[in-house]
Amino acid sequence: MSSLFEPFNLGAITLKNRVAMAPMTRSRAVDEGKADAQTALYYTQRASAGLIISEGVAISEQSQGYLFVPGLYTEAQVEAWRPVTESVHQAGGRIFAQLWHVGRISHPSARADGGAPVSSVAVQAKNSTCYGYRDDGTPGRIPPATPRALSIAEIQQTIEDYAQAAENAIRAGFDGVEIHAANGYLIEQFINATLNTRADRYGGATIENRARLALEVLDAVVARIGGERTAIRFAPFGRFADMHPFADEEQTWLYMAEQLNARTLAFVHFNNQLSGDQRCIKPDFLGRFRAAYDGVLMMAGGLNRALADSLLNEGLIDLAAFGVPYIANPDLVARMQNNWPIATPNAETIYGGGTEGYTDYPAYQSA
Repeated sequence: MSSLFEPFNLGAITLKNRVAMAPMTRSRAVDEGKADAQTALYYTQRASAGLIISEGVAISEQSQGYLFVPGLYTEAQVEAWRPVTESVHQAGGRIFAQLWHVGRISHPSARADGGAPVSSVAVQAKNSTCYGYRDDGTPGRIPPATPRALSIAEIQQTIEDYAQAAENAIRAGFDGVEIHAANGYLIEQFINATLNTRADRYGGATIENRARLALEVLDAVVARIGGERTAIRFAPFGRFADMHPFADEEQTWLYMAEQLNARTLAFVHFNNQLSGDQRCIKPDFLGRFRAAYDGVLMMAGGLNRALADSLLNEGLIDLAAFGVPYIANPDLVARMQNNWPIATPNAETIYGGGTEGYTDYPAYQSA
């Protein structure tokens, strides 16, 4: 039997299999960042996954960089998530909220307060896009605006925003939270030494300084909701959103492994990004990280059943996350178990819109 489909104990909860639905932005929260009945249907349709990680959820108005992203920073948003989590639980699923601050990958038109983006430094992201309003007033992909650097006081407020959003997530019925520290968004904008040239204690002079924001956010969230309900996502060696190589890149991630190992967490989640035709996380690095971090490790990025089984059997990961395949395959677990065809999603309906390309993908009908 494939270990991919075996139950797995994740802290105090038991997952019915080792398949996770990876977080994916869908941009359909059109009513002031509130989840709705379609959100509930979308996640409930996919509740056969051992664990669902929600789309990135805004922790504040400042954190937004994509139109129509749901939030967890108003009481109305908290209330709106409750029917979603209740429906997933009734279907036998488990769901974590991904807490998201995009940093510089934003534009004033994508933010409810119309403010400029923020980051570690005031450097615009090149060759990148966010999801805002175009010049003609229609929503679409646009270049991010030039950010301003966060002050120390603003960094402290941002840490509090993460902690409060985590508390809100638990009140909304989520089983836990995942801190989004990957894909070139705010926390990685501090980790990356090529970008982060600050001269203060969050600055790029040392690995410890660059890792400080990630670890302080993590500790604040753990203090608020407990380590067994707290996870974090990274994208080691990822180049998305204008992230560039730096001299001590591997040492940075191995330092992070040591720091994470000193904490009790639900899991660490790697996004193995595609760069050109190659995945960014190589097996030898994965092995070194695994040796330094003995907690639960999840990975997403280019996985299929065979590759997931191989990584699980080698002990390199504990949970396998699937992103894009879950868009058009709400019954992905059954399809993989039975070797049924995997449907391809319509790329035109991933972001924004209504039910089309969201909740209208059918389960597989076997002849």
